[in-house]
Formats: sequence, structure tokens, C-alpha cells
Amino acid sequence: MDLDDVYRAEYGRCVATLTRLLGDIGLAEEAVQDAFAIAVQKWAEELPPNPGAWIVTTARNRAIDRLRRESTREARHAQALLLSQPDEPREVGPVRDDQLRMIFTCCHPALSPLAQTALTLRLLGGLEVPEIARAYLVPEATISQRIVRAKKKIRDAGIPYRVPGEAELPDRLAPVLTVLYLVFNEGYASTSGELLRTDLCLEAIRLARALAELMPDEPEVLGLLALLLLTEARRPARVGRSGELVPLAEQDRSLWNRELIAEGHDLVRRCLRRNQPGPYQLQAAINAVHTDGPSTDWTQVLALYDQLWQRTPTPIVALNRAVAVAEVHGPAVALAVVDELDLPGYHLLPATRADLLARLGRTDEAVAAYDEAIALATNDTERTFLESKRDRL
Repeated sequence: MDLDDVYRAEYGRCVATLTRLLGDIGLAEEAVQDAFAIAVQKWAEELPPNPGAWIVTTARNRAIDRLRRESTREARHAQALLLSQPDEPREVGPVRDDQLRMIFTCCHPALSPLAQTALTLRLLGGLEVPEIARAYLVPEATISQRIVRAKKKIRDAGIPYRVPGEAELPDRLAPVLTVLYLVFNEGYASTSGELLRTDLCLEAIRLARALAELMPDEPEVLGLLALLLLTEARRPARVGRSGELVPLAEQDRSLWNRELIAEGHDLVRRCLRRNQPGPYQLQAAINAVHTDGPSTDWTQVLALYDQLWQRTPTPIVALNRAVAVAEVHGPAVALAVVDELDLPGYHLLPATRADLLARLGRTDEAVAAYDEAIALATNDTERTFLESKRDRL
């Protein structure tokens, strides 16, 4: 593990722990960034035994120094004195609720949906502003401004750093589920660099499990956990030996994690018994079909996508549904659906269109569509995969 790996694995946990100690997200993030800057010099030859604890301790010391330098009021001195007392940086790993508190803080209803998710991806996943901007297909300046404003609003409005009380949970749940879903997605299909960021996938699952323990009677919480488990189960087969992307139809199913599949299927059955299907439950059910048996029952998948489309009629759902339409009714019917969609900057739209055109024998149009998808793709692995499909044409 090198420093980049430590940053990705520990950044979110360290910021969450420091926020609990400091009560200030902005100060916590600055202190953690300072600590990593010091680590670049200190860890030149060897990493410490517990990098996360080292970062927390160093960050806390930097924060104390800053508070003492800038302190002009007695309260600041008291805060610095409190911070100087022995604390528990050793709990960076076992402290299970710090990041859940961070998510609920970032997902406060006083913040806009974009600010909620952008701030969470920045603080929890350690994503840089350009990565978040690419994920949302918006300018970097927009994301940067939203993050700065969100942190200022949390500070000025005194938004508490805590898991809300039982009465508040239902109203706060939807954005929390959204950010966990997005954190996992960024790990499963990174917007840049390598295709997979396993640390983000596992962290999203861990937090989803914690949320399921907190709210065991919420079907959508169980649905999200099932969706993440069933998707994660396929990860070992998603990249080939040479690092190439392996699409679902070509994956070696013997590599799939059967324990996660069994757990995910059990959660889906629990959701079905409640008969309150929501978007995450339906997506989990679709993934349950994909992981049930030696091949996918596309008729069943399409039926589930029809239900999902009725509840969540978004262009992304329509595009995913079109893939199932192609398997059940043929590529021509699916292409008619895809040609009606408008997803500017989203590389999977021209990539799907290219595949359908190729299956229809419209090679020149398919090549042009692949060129468009390649130009839009930001992940090296996906770009290489698309180039290979284009070149085969």
C-alpha cells in the first residue's frame, strides 16, 4: 500500500473522526489535508503501522496549533485545551458511526440535493472536485462553489454532526440512500483512473449495513443493501487478467461471490414479502435475476424495468431498460427507444447505441457512435474496452 492508497482508504474516516473531535467540517478537512502533506515527507521510506491513526493524531495536533494561533476568545482556548487531552485516534477503524454521522450531516434538508451528494463524495470518498464534476456532468466551478457553500451553511446554521433522532429519520433517508448509492457507483465504475475503487465499494456496503441496523424496518434501506451486495458479488469477474473490462454476458460466473449473492437474494425476498417496491428494491430484484442460475432471464428483467420506469421515469432508467428490450424484442425496437433519449455528455448512451447499430449491421453508424462514446469516456478501462469493440468492427 502506498500513500495514494492510504489517502483513498483513510481520508473519509479521518475527516469524519476529526469532525467529531473538532465540531467543524471545514477545519477537520483542512487538518487532514495538512496531515497528508506532512506524511508525504515523513513516509518517504516506510508507512507507519497504523496510517489512519497517524493521520488523525497529526491532524488533531495541527488543528490545536491553528486554534491556538487564531484564538481570540476564551471559547477557542477551551476548545484547544479539550483537543489537547488524550483522545481516541486508535478508534479510526472501529468507530463505526462517525461516517454515518457525516452522511446525515451532509444530507441535511437545508442543503440542496447537489450540495448534499457533492459534499458527501468529497468528504466521505475523498473524491477531487474534477472527479465529482465528471460524475455529474457539470462544470468544476459549479461543484466547487456548491461544496464551499454547503460547508459554510453547515457551520453558520449550526447543523449538528449526529445521526438524527428516530422521528427525523424518514425525512432524511432519501438523500442518504442516494449518496451511499453514488459512493458505491464511483467505486464500481470510477469516473477516472482505474475502473474499480474497491475501498469505496466496501465502505458503501459497510455504511449500508450500519443503516440497515439503524432502520431495519425500512424496505428501501434493505433494498439498497441488497443491490450493493449483489453488484459487489460480481466484481471479481468484472475485470480480466490483463485488466480489461468484461461485460456481464461474458463474465465467468464461477468467480462470483456466492455468499454475497445468497445474502442479497435473502434481502430481496424479505423486501418482496413487504410488497412495497421502491426503486432500490426493484434494482436489487433485477440484480437478483442476473445472479440467479447460469444465465439471465431477460423477460423477467424487462418486467422489473417496466415497474422501475413507472416509479422512476428517468433517462438513465430508460437506457438500462433498452438493454433488456434489445434482448427480448430485438435491437431495432431498443434502438428506437435509445434514439429518443437525451443524455448529453453521458458516454453510455452512444456506447449502447453503437452496440445496437452493430447488431443491426449498420457498421459505419456504429463506428461513429463508438467514436462519440470514446471521446466522452473518462475512465481508461472503459475507453480501452470501447476502442476494442470499435476496432473489431
